[in-house]
Amino acid sequence: MRHGARPPACGVNATRASGKVESRNSGVGCRTRSGFRPLRAVGELTVLVFAVEAANSVLPNATTFVVIGFAAFLLPLVARAIGIPAVVLEILFGLLIGPQVFGWIPAESTSEGFILVLAEIGLFLLMFLAGFEIDFNSLEREGKGPIISGLIGYALFVGLAWIGFGFVGLDTVHERVFLTLLVSAASAGIIIPALRAGNRSGTRQGQLTIVLGIIAEFLAATGIIVFSVWFRSGWGIEMLAVPLFAVILLVALWLMRTLAWWFPQQAERLFASHDPDELGIRFALALLFVFVGLSLALDMDPILGAFMAGAIFAFVFRRSGDLEARISGFAYGFLIPIFFISVGVAFPLDALQDSTVLRTAAAIIVVAVLAKMLPSPLLMFRGLSFRDSLGSGVLLAGQLSVIIALAEVGVQIGVIDEGLSAGAVLLVGVTAILSPIVFRLFSPPLPAPVDAPTKPVS
Repeated sequence: MRHGARPPACGVNATRASGKVESRNSGVGCRTRSGFRPLRAVGELTVLVFAVEAANSVLPNATTFVVIGFAAFLLPLVARAIGIPAVVLEILFGLLIGPQVFGWIPAESTSEGFILVLAEIGLFLLMFLAGFEIDFNSLEREGKGPIISGLIGYALFVGLAWIGFGFVGLDTVHERVFLTLLVSAASAGIIIPALRAGNRSGTRQGQLTIVLGIIAEFLAATGIIVFSVWFRSGWGIEMLAVPLFAVILLVALWLMRTLAWWFPQQAERLFASHDPDELGIRFALALLFVFVGLSLALDMDPILGAFMAGAIFAFVFRRSGDLEARISGFAYGFLIPIFFISVGVAFPLDALQDSTVLRTAAAIIVVAVLAKMLPSPLLMFRGLSFRDSLGSGVLLAGQLSVIIALAEVGVQIGVIDEGLSAGAVLLVGVTAILSPIVFRLFSPPLPAPVDAPTKPVS
C-alpha cells in the first residue's frame, strides 16, 4: 500500500491488481472503527433475536424440518429398491412419524406455518403437472374415433360408479356425486410408465389406453372442481365465476398462441436446455401462480387454476423438450413429497378403527376397480384381444397422487369427511402397487424393437 494512503473501507470485496480478492470480514488491508464494535455487536445480536422470534412464528421446529428434509431425499431411493411408488411410501412415512403412531411430529407442524405453505405449493405444482402431462398431440393424432370411444368409456365409468355407490350406504347424495367423480379418474402417472415398461406404449392397446386415461383424468378433475364451486355457493351469482373463468382461459389461450406465433425465437428460449436464467421454469411458475390467484379472486378452488394452467401450457407448447422434466424434478424433488408426507401426518388412522368406516373404505376400492374393469371388454370392438382389454381396464383402475389432491378438496369444502378421504388414500395405496403388477399378467411385455433408438440420459 502506498505510504500515506487511506486504507480501503471494510465491506465490499475488492479485486486487486494481483488478482487476489480480499476477504469481506478479514480486517486485512481495511480500516476499522474499533470504537463502534461493541455497539455493532449489540445491534447484530438484537437483530438476530428478532429474526429468531419471527422465524419461530412461521417455521416448524427443528425436528420437523430435519425429518421431512431427509425423508424427501431418501424415500424415493427406498421406494425404488422395494418396487413401490414413492407417493405410497411418503404417505406411509408421514403416518408413522405423525401423532397417530410414533408421534415424532405433531399434526400442527404440518397444518400451519412454513410447512403448510410448502405443502400447498407442492399441491399446486402437482395439479399443474397433471394438466401439463396431457398429450394433446396424441389426442389429435388418433382422430375422432378414440376420443369418442374415450368419452363413451368415461360415461360408462361414471354410470357404473354411480350405481355401485348406491349400494354402499353413503349419508348424502353429495357424497355419492363426489365419490363417483373421484373414482372415475385415471392416472397417466401409472398408465404411461406401465405401458412403456412392457414396450406397449406405441401399440393400439397403448394408444387407446392413454387416450382413455387422459380424458378420464381431465373430465374427473374438471368435474370435481366445478362441483366444489356449486357445493359451496349453490346456483347463486357465484356460479357465474365458472363461465367467467372459462372466458378468461380462452382469452389466455388465444393470447399465448398469438405471442408464440409472432415471437417464435422468444418462445423457443423458454425451452432452451442451457438457459442460465431458466426462463421456461419462470414462465411456467408465473402462469401457475397467475391462474391460482385468479381462482382465489373468483372464490374458486385454486387447484382448478393450477390444473388449467398446466393444460393451457401443454396445449400451446406441444414440444416442450426437457422443460417438463426440469419442472418435474423441481416439484417432485422436494415440494410434492412434502405435500404427501403432510397427508400421511394428518391421516385419520383412528377413523379406520371404526368398522363402518373400514367397510366403506373397502367398498370405495371395490367400486373404483369394478367401474373400470366391467366396461373394459368393450375395447375388443376397437381391435384389442380380451386379455389386452382387461389389462387396459386394470391400468385405468390404478390411481395415484391426483386422487389424493382431489379428495383433499372434498374434505376442505365439507362434502366428504376424513373417513371417506382415508378410503381414497387407501385406494391409491392398493391400486398404485397392484395395478402395474396385474397388468403384466394380462398383457405380458413385448420384445423391444431391434432398431429402437436408445433414449439419451438427461
